[in-house]
Order: sequence, then structure tokens, then C-alpha cells
Amino acid sequence: MKKEYYFDNAATTKVEERVAKTIQKYFTEVYGNASSLHFKGQEAKRALEEARSIIAKAVNAKQNEIVFTGSGTEANNFALKGLFFSNYPEKNHIITTKIEHDCILNTCKWLEKQGAEITYLDVDEKGFIDLKELEKSITPKTFLVSVIHGNNEIGTIQDIEKIGKLCRKKGVLFHTDACQSFTKTNIDVKKMNIDLMTLNAHKIHGPKGVGALYIRSGIKITPLLHGGGHEFKLRSSTENIPGIVGFAKVVQIASKKDIKKMKKLRDYIIERILSEIENVKLNGAEGDSRLCNNINLCFHNIEGEAIGSFLNSKKIFISTGSACSSHSLEPSHVLLALGLSPLEANSSIRITISKYTTKEDADYLIKELKKTVTYLRKISPF
Repeated sequence: MKKEYYFDNAATTKVEERVAKTIQKYFTEVYGNASSLHFKGQEAKRALEEARSIIAKAVNAKQNEIVFTGSGTEANNFALKGLFFSNYPEKNHIITTKIEHDCILNTCKWLEKQGAEITYLDVDEKGFIDLKELEKSITPKTFLVSVIHGNNEIGTIQDIEKIGKLCRKKGVLFHTDACQSFTKTNIDVKKMNIDLMTLNAHKIHGPKGVGALYIRSGIKITPLLHGGGHEFKLRSSTENIPGIVGFAKVVQIASKKDIKKMKKLRDYIIERILSEIENVKLNGAEGDSRLCNNINLCFHNIEGEAIGSFLNSKKIFISTGSACSSHSLEPSHVLLALGLSPLEANSSIRITISKYTTKEDADYLIKELKKTVTYLRKISPF
């Protein structure tokens, strides 16, 4: 079988082998319902609370401030909708950005139909918001600011500590989507004045179908799901114990050594592509202001879809945008927000590495990318 080269880790990641082994027994042995009072149920309950404690500790939260969900998308919907229903009609204003994940932007569009007022902040050419613009946008009706931490498309890492400090000063709740940045950056919810934060497992070598929402103690939020009162009566549904245990296990495994390795390989790939292929532009921030695994590039006069298709035939798997919207032919809303033209945005590809990516993998990618770009530019009508 021909070797595969996976460079789409912002879409999802391979489950860590130690995680896969750990969760197996929660399908076949420790399979009780954590709400049941008998031994099998309490066995599952202990596993649930141990996992909750591990994830809470990783972000300096209290154990009862972590609410498990079925995904990052659900957690983002819960944060925005739940707070809107708790504050409306006294307060109805949300501030977010033009480069949020689709699940935030589509939730905001839906909330506008329910009576919400939404301000969408601009970003600069690197993808950063302007704190002065944020401050000016806050009104007496504002109840929430939601800003993504590490952007899923361009990798830009916002200064959420400064954003959180401003929101706390203004008496406005602050939510951040940290699905891409969790375990890849240092996050301290107390130090950073984060009130709510979205996390998930499958972006960090954990299983799919499990996420979490950090909700600071004392915040009033309306549940989206009603039932048996699971998760502190905030998210009814029988807990996904195997997924939750796997989530906690991968958080325990995460290491700074892996982050350092990914940063080094990321910079190696960027430097080689920019120096060896003409008319290429890096989108997003550089260095420590960029996610350690993210590379987003525009190739002059070539469609990103064509590059992706050619590389796919070589068993090299990349993305031409965020995986959640890659079926769409519309230009990336994130790249348009940076000031790129639709033509430029459609020439982009996203390469995202993982701790499993090797230098040999990177060299093969670069070799095939160079051949692909050379060929496509020869036949390009532009």
C-alpha cells in the first residue's frame, strides 16, 4: 500500500494509540450510565469526574466549570444562544469577528433573526482585531464578546489576555473558541479573564464526538437541551464516557516538546516553499503569534482546488479552506476579511501538520507541490 501523507490536521487528527487503547474498556467493560446508582454506573461516574478534573486543571478552572458537549460546534452554539436567552431582552448585543469559525457566524446569523444585534469586527492583514475598535463597539446592550483564539484557517493567535482584561473592565462576558489552540498554547482562564471557552478532542488526537464548554462559576446560561439534567443541569444527554475519557487522556499526553517540534517543522516548510516557489504569499501571522501546526498560502494564478486535487492523486492530503466549508465554492470569509480578493482567496491552500509529521513527509510534500505548481502555471489561462 502506497504511503499516505496527511497534512489536514486542522480538520481532524489521528487518534493517539494510547488514547485508543485507554477508551476501549469504556465500550466493553466500564459501560454503565454515569447517572445510574449501581456499581456499574458509579464506576462510569468516577471516570467522568476524573476526566473533568484533568481538563479543568489544564486550563486552571474549577472541576464544576467544565460542561461536556458532543462537539466544539455544540459548545459554541450553547455559549452564544444560551447567554442570549438568559439576557434578552434587557441586553441583546454580541460582538464577534469576521474570521470566526462558521458555527459562530451561522449562530450569530440565526440569533439576529431572534432579535440579537451583532457587531462583526474587522481584522488587519495578519488577522488581528483592533482592541480600540472592540472597546468602541461595546454598548450598554452588549452582553458578550466572542473572539476565536487560534484561527482554524490562517493560524493567527489573538491576544485573548488583553481582550479578556478589556471585557472584564467593561463588565461584558468574554467567550473564546479555543478548539484549535487548546494544548498548543498556554491557556489560563483566570489569568486571561475568560468567562466561557470552547474546547474539543478531535483536533488534538482525541476521539470525535466530544467537546466541552468552560463556564465560569456564577454565570447564568440557559440550557439548549432539556432532559434528565446531566452536566449540572446544563446539558442533558447521557454522557459519552469513552469519548470524555479519551479527551482527558490526550490532554494528559500533550507536551511542550511536541509543540516545539511542530513549530520548527512549520517554519521549515514555510521557508522552503517561499524561497523555492515564486509568487507565493503566506496568510496570517508569523512566529509565536501563529498556531504551531498551521500554514496557509496563496499561489498566484492557480486555483487551490486544482493544487489539492493533484496532491490528492499523490496521496498527499491538504485542505483548500476550513474542512467544515470546503465543499463550498465560495471564497474563504477569513481570507476575504484579511483584504484578499476572491481570486487570491481561491488560490489558497492550508497545510496543517501534527506531532506525527516528519521532515521526510515535509520534503515529499514540498517536492510534489513544486511539480504541481510548475505544471498548473504552464496550463493556466491567466
